[in-house]
Amino acid sequence: MTAARPALPGLQGSLFDQGDEIRFGPLDGLRRTPLDGGAWVDHLPGWLLGADALFEELVGRVPWRAEERPMYDNVVAVPRLLAHYGEGAPLPHPALVEARQTLGAHYAPELGEPFVSAGLCLYRDGRDSVAWHGDRTGRSAHHDTMVAILSLGDPRDLAFRPRSGGPTYLRLPLGHGDLVVMGGSCQRTWEHAVPKTSRAVGPRISVQFRPRGVR
Repeated sequence: MTAARPALPGLQGSLFDQGDEIRFGPLDGLRRTPLDGGAWVDHLPGWLLGADALFEELVGRVPWRAEERPMYDNVVAVPRLLAHYGEGAPLPHPALVEARQTLGAHYAPELGEPFVSAGLCLYRDGRDSVAWHGDRTGRSAHHDTMVAILSLGDPRDLAFRPRSGGPTYLRLPLGHGDLVVMGGSCQRTWEHAVPKTSRAVGPRISVQFRPRGVR
C-alpha cells in the first residue's frame, strides 16, 4: 500500500551506508549497559545496512497519522507522526518482519516470548519529540519486559533517566540503522525521551517492537 508522503526536510544520508541493499548485520556486537534497579540497555550501531533506502520506502508506504491528546485543559498535537501494527497485522516492509523475527530469536532465552507488534514514529525535524515516559501500559507496568527500537534516518538522541527524576544518565544518538533494546525493569524504573533540539536535523523513523500486551 502506498500512503500519502509527508512533507519532510531532506535526509542527510549516512557516509557509511551508501548502498540500496537492505540487510542486517550480526547481533554479536551488541553492548549492554546495566542500569539501577534491574534495568539494562543494549546498543548496536549500524545493525541495518541500507537503512536510508528503507527509510525512503517507509516514508511513502506507511499510512502516517497525526494525533491530538488532552493535556491539562487543552488538546495539543502530538509532536510526531504515528503508525501502529498490532499482533497479526502485516508489516509495511519485509525488512521489518525479518528484524522482528531475528530479535525474537536472539532474545528468546531472556524474554521467553516473541515480539508481536510494531509501532512507528516519524520525527519530521528537531521540533518533533517524545517526552519523558516509560512503556507502562499493560504487563510492563508490573513485569520485566523488552522493547526493541530500530532507528532510520538522521540521528536523534534517546535519553534515559531514573523514573524518580534527576538529570539525564545516558544519551544515545540513534539513526541510520542503529538498534537499541531496553530490558529488565527499564520500563518501570526508568524513563526515556527524544528531546526537541534546535540543531538542524533531518527526519528520523523509530520502529518499536514489543511483546504481547506491552504498549
